[in-house]
Amino acid sequence: MADATDVSTLTDEPGETGAGKTGAGKTGGSGAGGVGGAGVANGAGATEATSGAAGANGGADGADRRWDDGLIARHAAGHSGAGGVAVTVGVEGIDGGTAARADAHQPIGGAYEGPLRARLDALRELVGLSRTRIEGTALAEAGRVLDEASTRQRLSSRHTVVAIAGATGSGKSTLFNALAEVPISETGLRRPTTSAPIACVWSEGAAGLLDRLAIPGRLRRKPLAGGDGDEELEGLVLIDLPDHDSAVVAHRDQVDRVLALVDAVIWVVDPEKYADAALHERYLRPLAGHAEITFVVLNQIDRLPGDAADQVLDDLRRLLDEDGMALGEHGEPGATVLPISALTGRGVGELRGEVGRFVQERKAAARRLSADVDAAAARLRSVYVADGRTGLSERSRDEFAERLAGAVGAVATGEAAEREWLRNAGRACGTPWLRLWRWYERTRTPGGGVRPAEVIVEDELTARQRVEQAVRTVADDAAAGLPRPWAQAVREAAVRGAVGLPEALDELAVTAGPPSGRPSRPAWWPAAVLVQAAMTLLQIYGALWLVGQIIGVLDPGIVPPVLVMLGGIVGGPLVEWACEAAARGPARRYGQDAERRLREAAAGCGRAKVLDPIAAELMRYREVREQYSTVSGLTR
Repeated sequence: MADATDVSTLTDEPGETGAGKTGAGKTGGSGAGGVGGAGVANGAGATEATSGAAGANGGADGADRRWDDGLIARHAAGHSGAGGVAVTVGVEGIDGGTAARADAHQPIGGAYEGPLRARLDALRELVGLSRTRIEGTALAEAGRVLDEASTRQRLSSRHTVVAIAGATGSGKSTLFNALAEVPISETGLRRPTTSAPIACVWSEGAAGLLDRLAIPGRLRRKPLAGGDGDEELEGLVLIDLPDHDSAVVAHRDQVDRVLALVDAVIWVVDPEKYADAALHERYLRPLAGHAEITFVVLNQIDRLPGDAADQVLDDLRRLLDEDGMALGEHGEPGATVLPISALTGRGVGELRGEVGRFVQERKAAARRLSADVDAAAARLRSVYVADGRTGLSERSRDEFAERLAGAVGAVATGEAAEREWLRNAGRACGTPWLRLWRWYERTRTPGGGVRPAEVIVEDELTARQRVEQAVRTVADDAAAGLPRPWAQAVREAAVRGAVGLPEALDELAVTAGPPSGRPSRPAWWPAAVLVQAAMTLLQIYGALWLVGQIIGVLDPGIVPPVLVMLGGIVGGPLVEWACEAAARGPARRYGQDAERRLREAAAGCGRAKVLDPIAAELMRYREVREQYSTVSGLTR
């Protein structure tokens, strides 16, 4: 078997990117100077490497959009503010070296098509719309997925990065060497044997991918004969990882870092540790949604006698099923489970064939990214999916307006206006003698002059409390069922809008109440006044006639003057009573009109200050909910 070939100088083909080649031929060149350069200099974590790549290559094309709170359902271009989640989605290197062009908002994922591209665009939009409402920690995973999508699409789409992971003594390195057909990774009894990720590349052009993984040149190898004649694995980048259960913390950190960046994973388990809780709880269960890019191989089956291998394999499938990981059986998409013996070569050929078909499909990166989007959507479900129907019902709006009307005293003002109209009718149509008596009473009572209809304004503290209660109630109704961040945003919008609302309602009680002075009179009032005057003249005429008879000036005859005088005396109150009865309808309408105007003014003030801001928040939630539906695949 030939010795391993050191490919420390392995580089990408000039100008190669995930979507094509740049016009200048430099974008996808050496990974150390391009994508992932920061990660190579500091291989401590994948996040720094990815952020470095996005920052170096995103430029103006990575400018994101955020919500403009001043315009409902509109967006303004700009970078993330302080404390926000910076999501850089670059498109550098696409369309022949036009990375610096003015089209800074080109949709992400130039190398992705169909539903995946739509989901990535929706996720980017979702992050931009939610940045001022959702905590940065909740959006961090979504931002990482977008950064990884942008970075991966700029790298080689002809290569598939597959990591081999497993526990101490599971035979990872032995399997790695068996697939490469050359002893690349060190094997032995000393633990841990593998201390750093080692790469084996079956074709040229993968340097950018390896730079992204922060694998130095001294740990990059080629398979037997440089991969020539091994067409089924052409494009494969195989990574041998340290033990995920290593006693060295740095080894476990490297495993976690690389697993977050590779396109697929081959989990190697042995008959002793295949049911290890650390493996299932820390890796397999959380990555159950990545079943289509997962291989689980039961190694060391040569150590199992008889049909014990089949029993262990069945139990392994059961555990994977309990982890929620779908199994790719009977043509269904899911994880591939195989028994092998890397030491004797049993089953390695079958695994090699499965991996070869997987690599030649060239869909691993898209599948991995789709699974990452699924995972990000699942984590965000609690902050976007409401419990039941959301929104502000007409009943809640009407109840809010009713509470404001009560706070401004609309009903009492209407009743006062009605009483004032009736008093005015009584003054106009009453008998002169009764009017003289009322005038006399007013002169004896201080401040007894003619007053306009009374505007009822409740005690300031009570009215303010009613307004605050109305605002709290309508905010709670609007926030009912919303996820916590959006419910909080609705309540905050209502509280901000309610500032100054009690004072505005007090002013409305004066300006929108009944007009000062006497109410307008109906057309029949002059006739009623004339009739009342006629009744008064009859009383005076009958009295003078009777007095003339008494003093002998006129001929005696007491009956006629008495009848005339009685007619005036009885007719006056009758006219007054008839006028009061006729005035009740107009008075009621006058009071209702005063109440209606005050109600409408209070409702309009409450709508502008409280309901409109609440509606704006609900509209914003509906927009992000639609984007989340696209991200989660509910609209697919």
